[in-house]
Amino acid sequence: MPSPRTDDVGRVEDVARPVRYSVVVPVYRNQDTLPALLDRLAALAGDLDGPLEAVFVVDGSPDDSHEVLRERLAGGDLPAQLIAHSRNFGSFAAIRTGMAAARGDYVGVMAADLQEPPELMRDFFAALGSGVAEVAVGRRIGRSDPALSSGLSRTYWSMYRRWVIREIPPGGVDVFAVTRRVAERLGDLRESHSSLVGLLYWVGFRRVEIPYTRLQRASGSSGWTFRRKARYLSDSVYSFTDLPVRLLTGIGAFGTVFTTLVGIVVFVAWATGNVTASGYTPLMLVLLLATFVILFALGIVGSYVWRIYENSKGRPNAIVAGAEVFGAASGPPHEGGTP
Repeated sequence: MPSPRTDDVGRVEDVARPVRYSVVVPVYRNQDTLPALLDRLAALAGDLDGPLEAVFVVDGSPDDSHEVLRERLAGGDLPAQLIAHSRNFGSFAAIRTGMAAARGDYVGVMAADLQEPPELMRDFFAALGSGVAEVAVGRRIGRSDPALSSGLSRTYWSMYRRWVIREIPPGGVDVFAVTRRVAERLGDLRESHSSLVGLLYWVGFRRVEIPYTRLQRASGSSGWTFRRKARYLSDSVYSFTDLPVRLLTGIGAFGTVFTTLVGIVVFVAWATGNVTASGYTPLMLVLLLATFVILFALGIVGSYVWRIYENSKGRPNAIVAGAEVFGAASGPPHEGGTP
């Protein structure tokens, strides 16, 4: 039966027995895949050498995901936490909330759409438990998505690897697991408008890549739209590289050389009497030098200032509206960062 006793970040204060493994699952428009996901997580729990809990974070989902989870968890044996955000804050905010609430010594993160097999967690936890690494990430070796979607995804992650994080696998990171120590370090990083995957690589620690094949979506449509991809790439670029500053410097240098050459041409034309309009020469020089470079520079500087301003507000990345615990396996909450 559910128990509503939680703290301000959704950590449940039941102390029956310790949890060794936690699987965090952000949920948004996933009501159709949740029954199958629950069955496979329950099967996974039976294969592990210690108690497993599932931490579901419903991120303001407009469908019946929360009701489906609550009904199935109340009638099942899978130890779980069910956390609800007050509104939709995004999948990365939901993952942060889940990691802060998770009580396992090892914490895995996966999506609810079943495109990444839950059984992959078994390999992650085995690698972490052996001590060879503190971070395990899934590396795609194939995908069952349509050709157009696959091609666009490869292009996107190729740009990400080139401009942001070279160490990231070619297909990006959609599923991973970390030790409790790494989870706590990630919880300490409370910057907004950033990339959780970028932070995962920024904190360092030893990493291991586990190959898998990404499956085709069973139902529904992906919320990972072009707009969200562009925003994610922008946040990652501004948070983890100096590419915008280097780009601005390069454009400024190119503009200076170009303007100098054009200025020489205009000056020679004026000196030889081919420019008769009064004020033409200085006007051309000012327009060429100022307009484009200044507007571009203001856009880049403004992006940095806006991110600094957003982080200075000190707002949490998400607000937990409620949380419940189901099943027998539970334990004292670890001290983690606020989501």
